[in-house]
Amino acid sequence: MTKPDDIKHIILTAIPEAQAFVMDPYNDGEHFQALVVSPTFEGISLVKQHQQVMLALKEAFVEAVHALALKTFTPSQWEAQKDQYPAVNFIK
Repeated sequence: MTKPDDIKHIILTAIPEAQAFVMDPYNDGEHFQALVVSPTFEGISLVKQHQQVMLALKEAFVEAVHALALKTFTPSQWEAQKDQYPAVNFIK
C-alpha cells in the first residue's frame, strides 16, 4: 500500500527545493491529495507545474496510485493563499 510519505518522497526527489504536504483522506493507499510549493514554478503555467509533479509520479500511478488531487504554488502564491489551508500552514 502506498503511503503519503512515499508520494512526498517521490515529489521531493524530483523537485528538491519544493515543500510538499501529502495526505490520504480515505486511508486507502490509492487516493491522495498533495500541495506542493516550489520556486521552480515561478513563471510557468499551472498546467506545466502539475505536469512537473505528475511526471515524477508516473511510475507510482502505474503500480499503486489511483488518483491525486494536486495544488501547486510558487512561494509568493503560497504566502498570499496559505491562510486558506490551515492544516498545512507550517509550509513557509
